[in-house]
Amino acid sequence: MAEYEWQRIARAIEEEIRSGHIPPGGALSSIARMAETYGVADRTIRRALRDLRERGLIETLPHKGSYVVDVLPLDEGPEGDESAD
Repeated sequence: MAEYEWQRIARAIEEEIRSGHIPPGGALSSIARMAETYGVADRTIRRALRDLRERGLIETLPHKGSYVVDVLPLDEGPEGDESAD
């Protein structure tokens, strides 16, 4: 199944969060650093972060950055998201 770059990046960041590589309360890298790491434009990273925020995995504080929430929502997986059509 084809996916957008922002979806691939959001999935990769989610895996880092759920594996504990980025712990609850932990800071994500800056948008510029993530764009360089993933080889994409800043706007692609911003879209991935928006998705993670909407799903309750991270919160973003203006002028401070994005952080993993203290309590992660359950991982529904692809079969749990019926609106993905």
